[in-house]
Amino acid sequence: MATVSGALALSALAVPAAQANGSYGDTTITKVVVDGDNKVPVGASSPKTITVSVTARDNSGIASAEEFWLYGPDYGNFSTGRPTCKAASSTTSTCTASVLVAPKVDYLSNASAGTWYVEAWVDAKDHDYVWKQKAGSFRFQRASQLTVNATPEPVKKGRTITVTGKLTRANWETLRNGGYSGQSVKLQFRKKTAKSYTTIRTIKTNSKGELKTTVKASADGYFRYSYVGNSITAAVNSAADFIDVK
Repeated sequence: MATVSGALALSALAVPAAQANGSYGDTTITKVVVDGDNKVPVGASSPKTITVSVTARDNSGIASAEEFWLYGPDYGNFSTGRPTCKAASSTTSTCTASVLVAPKVDYLSNASAGTWYVEAWVDAKDHDYVWKQKAGSFRFQRASQLTVNATPEPVKKGRTITVTGKLTRANWETLRNGGYSGQSVKLQFRKKTAKSYTTIRTIKTNSKGELKTTVKASADGYFRYSYVGNSITAAVNSAADFIDVK
């Protein structure tokens, strides 16, 4: 079970799901954003601060918000600190809070990766309120890493270039990264004078997460591997590896 190290204990929010929605008056939640893009990649061992912003509206204005509860698969749950609410107008405010997730002490389960939800309670100045169990959702993902190496360097035009790499992702149970097998990864190339990458082909990682393919040398430029990610694993691009073609 994922626990709440560094997070506030769940109190009023930890109630049966059937009771976890309600409102009084005209208070509404209009927007929920987690970590800027609703995707939260967490590494194998490094702490991660998760920031949650909930925007709410009431004709009298917003007074405050209770701690946000973040919860997901396999009993994963965290509670933020008390939010700070900043008014955007006389009726609308955005309340923001954060929680520190530390894999080394929070005992995350790999099964906890996936779709998580934000439960929020917001109070208005006229004592109206809104309470939503699923005010918003986000992806709680295992962070990934991707490498690339193109050889030989330099290379004659028309000769074969071998491009290797490896895709790994965080294992929260071992606190290490492990190879991610059977994943489709794009090999991309950007000419030295170009601004964007072009996909050459898509290949799959082997049982160890390794990648290997060959291309013909045509021009000076940069190779990289690109992985689009999935619901439980974050997207990632490798660093670029420059090839000098003679």
